[in-house]
Amino acid sequence: MFSRREFLKLSSIAIISSSTTLSAREQIDPPNDDIELKDLFVELKYKDSFNSVREKLKLIQRHVGYGNFNIIGFDDAVNIAKRASNINAFSKNELEFLESIFYYDPKSHGFFGQRVTKNITDTISKKDVVKIPRTGHYLFKGKPKDTYEEMVKDVGETLTLTSGVRSVIKQTKLFLDKVNSVEGNITVAAKSIAPPAFTYHSISDFDVGKKGFGYANFTSRFALTNEFRQIKKLKYVDVRYTVNNKDGVRYEPWHIKTI
Repeated sequence: MFSRREFLKLSSIAIISSSTTLSAREQIDPPNDDIELKDLFVELKYKDSFNSVREKLKLIQRHVGYGNFNIIGFDDAVNIAKRASNINAFSKNELEFLESIFYYDPKSHGFFGQRVTKNITDTISKKDVVKIPRTGHYLFKGKPKDTYEEMVKDVGETLTLTSGVRSVIKQTKLFLDKVNSVEGNITVAAKSIAPPAFTYHSISDFDVGKKGFGYANFTSRFALTNEFRQIKKLKYVDVRYTVNNKDGVRYEPWHIKTI
């Protein structure tokens, strides 16, 4: 039986030092069903970096505004932290922690989604996105924007955009906040929020919900709404994360697939 504190074997696309801030069950090749595999956790000795990074990301979001935070890049965040009077520059340990969260291989704990962002410094160009009024969110121009507008037309004005474009930095904040809410359990967190390099929000997808439904839009309760019943009738719309999906993600009836 492997200890939950054993270090993760990184994939070939990740080149990170052995001082990675994550711990995990070892990947087994070939798989051995007789071995009990443990969840991936943030090591206790790295809790300080984990907590300080979360705090700095919160301050950066406050500094640039909620909407703008959705599309700022990694280098932008680093520079803002360095310049802003109320945010200290990211330390070497904090930057290493951010890199480890981005480059690790989540297959080691049962997340099998596709890596869609190759580099932590990849950016989202403002010329490729458009801000959707009264939502605080952006969509990519082309099919994502056109699909959303057609959905609102067909489903009704009670349908709203609840999350659109997410940069590496935005997804990192969401992911770390989720990890924090489940006591450092990265395995559990990844069932609800994709690790930073693995979210389709960075290239195409978006979330929708019912106006006035609040946080319930991000629960299975959304599947019981009239809005979702109307969405299921639309031939041009697919839900990314269906029940028992192969990516190892919970059922997300609100997550619209555009590629």
